[in-house]
Amino acid sequence: MQPSYLKAYHKGHLKKLSESVLKMLESCAICPRRCKVNRLKSELGYCKTGLNPKIYSFVAHHGEEPPISGKKGSGAIFFSHCNMSCAYCQNYEFSQLGAGKEVSIEELAEIMLKLQALGCHNINFVTPTHIMPQILKALEIAIPKGLNIPLVYNTSGYELEQIIKLLDGIIDIYLPDMRYADSEIAKKYSDAPDYTEYNKKSTKEMYQQVGIADIGDDGIMKKGLIIRHLVLPENISEVEKIMKFIATKLSRENYISLMSQYFPCHKAGSFQEISRRISLEEFERAQRVLERFGMFNGWIQESGGLQRFAGLNLKQNL
Repeated sequence: MQPSYLKAYHKGHLKKLSESVLKMLESCAICPRRCKVNRLKSELGYCKTGLNPKIYSFVAHHGEEPPISGKKGSGAIFFSHCNMSCAYCQNYEFSQLGAGKEVSIEELAEIMLKLQALGCHNINFVTPTHIMPQILKALEIAIPKGLNIPLVYNTSGYELEQIIKLLDGIIDIYLPDMRYADSEIAKKYSDAPDYTEYNKKSTKEMYQQVGIADIGDDGIMKKGLIIRHLVLPENISEVEKIMKFIATKLSRENYISLMSQYFPCHKAGSFQEISRRISLEEFERAQRVLERFGMFNGWIQESGGLQRFAGLNLKQNL
């Protein structure tokens, strides 16, 4: 199965889309922040990114979910900056402090091709929300040079539904977080007002576009949705409300990546309730929530990086 963006390219849709979306940066409103700055002239809004993308690193990454990493790795491109400011972000050095190197759109295209040449199963855009227009322009350059592997949109989930709709027929695999069920909590710990509203609508749109994860006989994912949920201390994320939404408004067949690797980084020490790792009991409780809603597709991710299918006995495996 060919990636969907190849059809969009050959029909001319990608060119028209990339041109129109790039113009949106003139008064940027491509994420819920709607800063309205002119990024074409390198004015900076919340994401602190002008026209050129900034990249912290790119690598054949083996730490993603098994059908994304496979044996050869996922071609991960870690973009600097973010449209959220999580107090506990493990990647704060580049997501908030801005470490990385500015590159041109042409250089971004070459990075995609280098990752494909390494044998990566896909191109994995990590924190792509604020770079989406530049990614589309880079695709225009990379496709005629041979790019032909699936694209992964790996996002915190603080997205505009109408912007995600533009990516229909371009993105093959969506990998969003569903981080919080309460927007006041999202504002407190991630400076993301109305996160829940935007997150639900955009994730629903992703599901409508690509559906349940399509994993081939080789164990590699070609298309579909995997939803990530990071378990936080004191059930701050309200896992039950999030899983109820997925099970009832999307599908209980969706693949869930339930993550236990929370670590109190960056400014987490300023909040007593999140200044510790989660307990085994807290993670077991989250696991039972998935089981109660009949959600057995997916993985549990341990702090050591191991990944196993959900539904296993955690006391034996953690």
